[in-house]
Amino acid sequence: MAKICSESSFSARQRLSINTSNDELAAMENGDSRSHSLCEDGSPRALSSGSHRSLHRGARAVARLSYLFLMLRNWVSHRMNPIEERNDSFLERIRGPTLKDATIGESDTMCVGHNDTQSKKNLSSKWPLATYNINNCNNTDDKKEDKKDEIKKDEKKEEGKKEEKDGDKKKEENKDEKKDEKKDEKKDDKKDDKKKEEPLKEIWIMDPSADQYYRWLSVIAGPVFYNLIMIVTRASFNELQNSYSKLWIALDYTSDIIYYMDTFVRSRTGYLEQGLLVKDAKKLRAKYRTTSQFKYDMISMIPTDLLFLQYGFNNPEFRFNRLCKIQRLFEFFERTETRTSFPNMFRISNLVLYILIIIHWNACVFFSISKSIGFGSDTWVYPNISHPEHGRLARKYIYSLYWSTLTLTTIGETPAPVRDVEFLFVIGDFLTGVLIFASIVGNVGAMISNMNASRAEFQAKIDSIKQYMQFRKVTKDLEARVIKWFDYLWTEKKTCDEKEVLKTLPDKLKAEIAINVHLDTLKKVRIFQDCEAGLLIELVLKLQPQVFSPGDYICKKGDIGREMYIIKEGKLAVVADDGVTQFVVLSDGAYFGEISILGIKGSKAGNRRTANIRSVGYSDLFALSKDDLMEALTEYPEAKKALEEKGKAILMKDNLIDEAVANAGADPKDLDEKIVKLQGNLDVMQIKFAQLMAEFTSTQARLKQRVTQMEEKVKSIKPEDLSEVVADKDKKVQ
Repeated sequence: MAKICSESSFSARQRLSINTSNDELAAMENGDSRSHSLCEDGSPRALSSGSHRSLHRGARAVARLSYLFLMLRNWVSHRMNPIEERNDSFLERIRGPTLKDATIGESDTMCVGHNDTQSKKNLSSKWPLATYNINNCNNTDDKKEDKKDEIKKDEKKEEGKKEEKDGDKKKEENKDEKKDEKKDEKKDDKKDDKKKEEPLKEIWIMDPSADQYYRWLSVIAGPVFYNLIMIVTRASFNELQNSYSKLWIALDYTSDIIYYMDTFVRSRTGYLEQGLLVKDAKKLRAKYRTTSQFKYDMISMIPTDLLFLQYGFNNPEFRFNRLCKIQRLFEFFERTETRTSFPNMFRISNLVLYILIIIHWNACVFFSISKSIGFGSDTWVYPNISHPEHGRLARKYIYSLYWSTLTLTTIGETPAPVRDVEFLFVIGDFLTGVLIFASIVGNVGAMISNMNASRAEFQAKIDSIKQYMQFRKVTKDLEARVIKWFDYLWTEKKTCDEKEVLKTLPDKLKAEIAINVHLDTLKKVRIFQDCEAGLLIELVLKLQPQVFSPGDYICKKGDIGREMYIIKEGKLAVVADDGVTQFVVLSDGAYFGEISILGIKGSKAGNRRTANIRSVGYSDLFALSKDDLMEALTEYPEAKKALEEKGKAILMKDNLIDEAVANAGADPKDLDEKIVKLQGNLDVMQIKFAQLMAEFTSTQARLKQRVTQMEEKVKSIKPEDLSEVVADKDKKVQ
């Protein structure tokens, strides 16, 4: 504020000094004219007026020089220090900033100039010499002020230079800082690029479908099974606990370590989300917390062993919470059942293991009850251990196990209970035994029936065929051949129907299995060697396995060729018409009949077989029918042309093709067949079109009838009925 006031007062002084310089000139001129008039009026003052004239001329020249100096100074001051202008929001909104500045400057100069000129005129008219002295005083004051202003300007310039130097230093510092920042940014960018280039470190995840997960299940199943068997045994038989305390300490805390490791593995076990394995540790932990097994794992990890410090180590019953991990044992059994090659045997052995565990636990509970009641106190409990024979640890356990087996299986007789607790325990054992016996009978029967299901089904087929041959009175020789063929299928395990077995699989998996089994065999055929992969996959899915007995004819000379054959296993002989003379023996990987199914035009043999082929022993073949091949080739026309060209080349090499017929145009018989097919299709389309027209006309007639009925109803309606309807609507709205 002080700066603004000083600058405004300084500008006012500048305007006043400018105005006073103009007034001085006017006053000097008025004084000169006044002196002339005085000289003319009186001679006595003529000398005085002449002497003063020279002084007035000098003063006038000095005044003009000072005026010029002041003008230059004001111009320089305006250039160096522009005047800060007062903000006027109203004028700024209405007139704009440039118009406001002009009006303010003009109004100030007009007001000050007008007042100064009036005062100066009055003074000059009355006292010309006084005006001259005032002008001189004003000039000296203005010079002093000008010096002060110049000193201030110099100080400001020096301060401005210092500020410029400081600003330059700051700019340099800012430049340096910017350079440093750029360098840091470049370093950060390089680091980011390196981070992007470097692959993200994947955390360790357990894939539940991998072999590693199954191996870990086998590891964790050991401690769980140990706790399941030994905790109750040690709690019941104190002698066992006291004799091997160091061993139990080592085994207990080893199992605890594996339990903690299993909890970590569970928190890192992946699961599928939208078909992909989740590998985010946070998601895996969150998923693990939501499962019910998380609670049981936490319970099993509670350090109940701390109670040993107060009650002693010989109290293994404090470790019963470790049994909450038993679900891992069941999971291990399930995975093993799906992986084993003998699932039925595993199921039976698993059932027997469950029964033995139940009998073991029941024996331990029986001995504990006997101990609490008192050994030898009655006929039901365990005999008195003071007897040397009954005091041995082995006898204690074997006697309890024997009693438990008799009770649960309800086979033999056991001592009758005496006390209420004994009665309740025996009742519970009998009920448990009934359930165990029912489960044994049911599961074992189902397993045995499953094991013999395939044999029973195969035997049913043989029986039905035997009945048919006996009913039709087939010769004994042919019947024996049929039975031998079935025996060969059963002994070589070729009874299963591939299509029936694979029908539950999706098409992609079917194709992969077929490619894995048959593709190498199909590639051995010359005409299929350079075919597209898609066509080969289509053909692989259409291959049909066939088994021939010794002496069976696969094809005879002159037969119509409807299939081609690929030998998978066995030997085939090309024989003469007598069936004895052998020309060539075909073995694994050989093929025949590929030309006949292509139907190449100009072939001398046509689609007839040109040789007799007979099976030497049992032989396994793959058959590809003509219909299946043509169905596959409809989607691959280029492959069809290529196969026909290859077939022609093979026939030309063996001189089995009529080139004139092959090079001729389309066969007129084929054209006639195509025309007949087109006519048939056209007839079918006409019939369908006629049916559609009949349906259209019938629906049109129905619609006309409905429209006429509606018109009649509308005509029969009276205005009164409409008013009632409108009134009812109004009531409903209200």
